[in-house]
Amino acid sequence: MTLQTDIISLDNAQHLPGLLAERAKRSPEALACREFNEQTQQWQDVTWQQVANIVEHRKAALAKEQFDPGDRVAIMLKNCCEWIYFDMAALSLGLVTVPLYPNDRADNVAYILANSGAKLLLLEDLSEQPELAQHDALKELDRIVTLSGSQAVDNLPQCLSLDTWLSDIDEAIVPSHTPKPDDLASIVYTSGTTGPAKGVMLSHHNMLWNAWSGLQSIPIYPSDRFLSFLPLSHTLERSIGYYLAVMAGAAIIYARSIPQLAEDLVEQQPTVLISVPRIYERIFNKIQDQLQQKSPVAQKLFQTAVDIGWCHFEHQQKRVAWHPALLLQPLLHRLIGQKIQDKLGGQLRVAICGGAALSEHIAKTFIALGIPIFQGYGLTETSPVVSVNTLEHNLPKSIGLPLQNVEVRFSDEGELQVRSPGVMLAYWKNEAATKDTIDNDGWLNTGDLGYQDDSGFLHITGRLKDILVMSNGEKISPTDMEMAIAKDPLIESVLVIGEARPFLSALLVLNDASWPWLAKEANLAVTDLEQLRSQPAIEQLLLTRIQKQLHDFPSYADIVRLTVSLDTWTVENNLSTPTLKAKRPQILERYAADINALYEGH
Repeated sequence: MTLQTDIISLDNAQHLPGLLAERAKRSPEALACREFNEQTQQWQDVTWQQVANIVEHRKAALAKEQFDPGDRVAIMLKNCCEWIYFDMAALSLGLVTVPLYPNDRADNVAYILANSGAKLLLLEDLSEQPELAQHDALKELDRIVTLSGSQAVDNLPQCLSLDTWLSDIDEAIVPSHTPKPDDLASIVYTSGTTGPAKGVMLSHHNMLWNAWSGLQSIPIYPSDRFLSFLPLSHTLERSIGYYLAVMAGAAIIYARSIPQLAEDLVEQQPTVLISVPRIYERIFNKIQDQLQQKSPVAQKLFQTAVDIGWCHFEHQQKRVAWHPALLLQPLLHRLIGQKIQDKLGGQLRVAICGGAALSEHIAKTFIALGIPIFQGYGLTETSPVVSVNTLEHNLPKSIGLPLQNVEVRFSDEGELQVRSPGVMLAYWKNEAATKDTIDNDGWLNTGDLGYQDDSGFLHITGRLKDILVMSNGEKISPTDMEMAIAKDPLIESVLVIGEARPFLSALLVLNDASWPWLAKEANLAVTDLEQLRSQPAIEQLLLTRIQKQLHDFPSYADIVRLTVSLDTWTVENNLSTPTLKAKRPQILERYAADINALYEGH
């Protein structure tokens, strides 16, 4: 049976609330979203008509606040149906939504609230955010709404529980407002690894167009099920995992949490996943770790399945001729690939990977085992998708083909520049940064270096400003090396160091399970991790493993020394962005003494 799409056109939607209204009209009884109810311990389904009805109720509550169109309201929730309800209600009144990461640091949240001039904040439970609750920025808000029942907060009389806020409202007096396509819809603050976050101004048309253009590259059907776990404050999840799903009529299932993700995958059997590389890297490392415990025969069988699976994929892509070894592919897939697929629910049709580069080796391994990974590329400033691989044209080492109506070119330095209907309106209250990023003809500087091959695929080779220049003049892209090193299952995080230094070194964070193995391999009886990490034998073991991952890099890219951090890099300690990108300047500052010790005498 041929599947039929039900895509809402840009003309039919006009703006984001119009998208929901059209979907409720077309598919009133179809499943819109599903989330886990902690009180009943059951999954709860909501139809598109129910979503539309609840949005009207939220509109009435917002109307009671008497905000003006253009006023900003902030959402600081984990992924849930309430995120959609509030977002659509606010947008339909001409308000501007400001998404916040629910696990972000209090000072960053306060900065965004103050910089955006937000008048309302919706969050889970303010009593669980003591640092934020005491911040002066909250006193400037007209209203704070919490999903929890508790609402009494010292010095914040404007704080109400959602139930209280929704009481005593009159839906009959909600003001009428019709957003224009080019009206500001959202200010999304980039979780940059350097400097204060900048507010990216996105219009209704920016995000609607990006969802529509994405659907021209990869078809999504009403029967599809998205499993949503990448934060909705991340523009990739919002535009593609939310607005695109509404546009296509697909269901959105909200995962309970990252620790429960493996269970949710098996139970909910999604057909579409959207993620950043770190999730795929963790799955890959777990597979590799388990493989090390198996016999040489099992390891050989796994590698054979990958080799022949990759040949099968390349043949499907019409890049290689048929080979007799492909006769083994169905059997090997049943023995190896299907088991991996089943751990992801067994129904996965599309696995989008964006937000950062995924190692070609990891992508090829998953694809060879039947996991349909499609790497893409984008920026918050482009709403966000610029390019993506497709079902018929998937080249894992690339970031895919430009979306429909996306223009690309490269500067003399090799910087990728983009022009499209998805390019942001501007940076909020930052004219200088806007002028530095977008020229008078609408071309946006991405800051990424790359090229376009003869088949039209785009490739990223590094960051314009992220090149390490060693004291001997050699130039290195640390990102490529870090991706290669992170393929080692022992290594959780890595930062390559070498700016103005005579050689390259690395700062590592190891998985907890790595330490007993390392101690045994080094014949050390030491159990104290602080002592263990400083043992020369441990450093040599890790250097040997790292060099194996760097065999394809030039000789001057050798890691000569390394040190190990016992602290995980998290949002809470300000060493990682909410999208799991390492904050290089902060890490270098935090571990300056350890790093300097590596270069003593050189």
